[in-house]
This record gives sequence, C-alpha cells and structure tokens, in this order.
Amino acid sequence: MKESREKAVIREMVEPLDIRLDGDRPWDIRVHNPDFYKRVLCVGSLALGESYMDGWWDCEALDQFFERILAHRLDEKVKTSPGISLWTLLRTKIANPQCRSKAYEIGKKHYDIGNDLFTLMLDKWLNYSCGYWAKAKTLDEAQEAKMELICRKLGLRPGMKVLDIGCGWGGFDKYAAEKYGVSIHGITVSQEQVKFAAEFCEGLDVTIELKDYRDLDGRYDRVVSVGMFEHVGYKNYRTYMEVVHRCLKEDGLFLLHTIGMNYSVTSNDPWLEKYIFPNSMIPSAKQITTAAERLFVLEDWHSFGQYYDNTLMAWYNNFTKNWDKLRAAYDDRFYRMWTYYLLSCAGGFRARRTQLWQIVFSKRGVKGGYNYREHFGTETC
Repeated sequence: MKESREKAVIREMVEPLDIRLDGDRPWDIRVHNPDFYKRVLCVGSLALGESYMDGWWDCEALDQFFERILAHRLDEKVKTSPGISLWTLLRTKIANPQCRSKAYEIGKKHYDIGNDLFTLMLDKWLNYSCGYWAKAKTLDEAQEAKMELICRKLGLRPGMKVLDIGCGWGGFDKYAAEKYGVSIHGITVSQEQVKFAAEFCEGLDVTIELKDYRDLDGRYDRVVSVGMFEHVGYKNYRTYMEVVHRCLKEDGLFLLHTIGMNYSVTSNDPWLEKYIFPNSMIPSAKQITTAAERLFVLEDWHSFGQYYDNTLMAWYNNFTKNWDKLRAAYDDRFYRMWTYYLLSCAGGFRARRTQLWQIVFSKRGVKGGYNYREHFGTETC
C-alpha cells in the first residue's frame, strides 16, 4: 500500500533523529491507527499526547523518544493549528489565567487527585520537586539532600520564622522544624495537601494554611518557595516578588526553587496545560530577574536541572511498581496519561530543554558577600 503524504512527512521529520516509524528499538514509535499522522500534523503536541492516551501509538521508552525530539527542537517545527494558536493568544495575552479568582484551580485539578497516588510515587517526605542527586543513590536520599541544601542556603537557626509559599504535603516544613528548630508557616492552594501536611507536621511548630500567596501578610526571617513559581504566570511575577519583599525582614533571605526555561514564554505546552498543570507556565531567567529588579539583590544562582531526569524516572518507577494498588481508583487512560507526563518531562530535562534553578535573594545584600558554604557550613549532601 502506498504511504500517505502525512506519514511521509512525519517519517522525514523523525528519521534524522534516529527514530523509526514502527521500528523495534525502545525509542521507536509503533503506530496502531493510520489517522495518527494527520492528527499530529494538524494539531501538534496536544494531538501527540492525546493520541497516545487514546492508544493510537506506543513507544517502549518514551523518555528516550522525547529526548531525541526535544534535543533537536522538532516540537518547534510542528505548528499548532490556527484555531488553537488564536485561543492560546487570547487566553494568555488578554486574560490572566493565574488571577486570584483562578488561584485554586491547580489545586483541585492536579494536587487534589489523590494523596494515595503521591504517597506511593514520591519519597517518604512527599517532595514533589527535583531532588539533589550529587551524592545520592536513592530518591529518599536525593530529596533529603535537597532539603538540607535549602536549609543551609537559608542559614536556618533555631527560633527563626520561616514562610513556605507552596508547602505541598509539608515535607520540607517537617524536616526544617525537626532538624533546625524553626517556626514555619506553610501555604498551599490544595485542600488535600492541607489535610495531609497538618497531620504530617503534628506536634511541631508548623502551621499549614489554604491560602493564595497574594493574601499573605506578616514578617519572616526567611522565605522559601519550592516548585510553586511555575503556577504564578508571567503577568503576576512582579506581584509575587512584591509579596515576598513585603513579608521578608530587612536582613532576611529568600530562596526560590523553580523549573526554568532557556527562553521566555507566555503559555504552557498545550497538552500539559490541558491534562496536567492548568494555568501554569515555566519562567525564564530574564523574567525572574526582571520581576526582582529594585526589590532584591541576587546572591546565588544554582542550576541542577540534570537531576530532574533522575527524579522523574524514580517517580515513574514508583508509579508503575505500585500501579496494582492504584488501578481501582484510576483507569487505564490515566495510566497512559501519567506515563506520558512523567517520561516526556524526563526526556525534556535530559535534553536540557528545561532547567531547575535554586536562586537566593536578599533585600540589601549580605554584608561581605553571600557564600552558604563559608557562612552556613560545608556542603556534604
């Protein structure tokens, strides 16, 4: 049978990346529905993800497939249909998808989908962000090393008041309160996270609250935000920095842990936006520093996005290993969706298309200069 024009176009795109259609290597794709080719060419990344969820194609190692796709920027060559492009433009340029009235949508649609899922997928502290694998061998070790790194960069000492913007399930708050004797106020937009974190941190000087960051008040010695800035949105970056500035004492430190882009964007990937992280987008270095201008002194910028690959693969292994315990609550379509999410993101970090940054800010500059190794102890994690 003669090959369709759409299939020929896709073949010409992927073969230079050493990807074969219906090949037998782990990163090759096997197409089950011939309409796949036209669907992807017409709709782009949204169709690629949805057709995988629909079972139209398979790939033994999606992470390796996406590493090749993203390293060669093939995603930028497949254009989204005009209708979707116009909707994205209107939604992100005219509207504000991360406005106050929509602040809790990400909690309801993502973080509230089941503490059972996250408990089985994540580490024992339930850190849903990149681990620090410099010397770690396991996910638990990597996440504990990350929390210890944050504590040292902030120079935590007993009695300090710490604000955690986007506290998740309370893992960092529990760790810092137990080990460093600090008082922590954590906020999140997820009701399920509030319930879990309050119980997880019971008996410690930790308060967990359901609150949007824009409603914050009070003064703190330290402010930390891990894996939350990705939900702020480019129209609100300055507001976010102003809130942190308002809450941070004059001699305080602010640590921002966030995924980062190599260039500035004003929207999320359409598939991730629809199915995984609604109302979210990844900031660039330019967007972060512009938002912080005249508010903060940039003290330290640590990039370790290569470790997100390790973290995501560990999450994927935990997810698949525990699927039998989860399948009663989540159907097979969810399994394919979650697999696609974890492995496509792993491929993106492996290709270094996306980064992970820990950034330390002060209000007026640390006298004599900031060096957490020198001032706050040698890094051993």
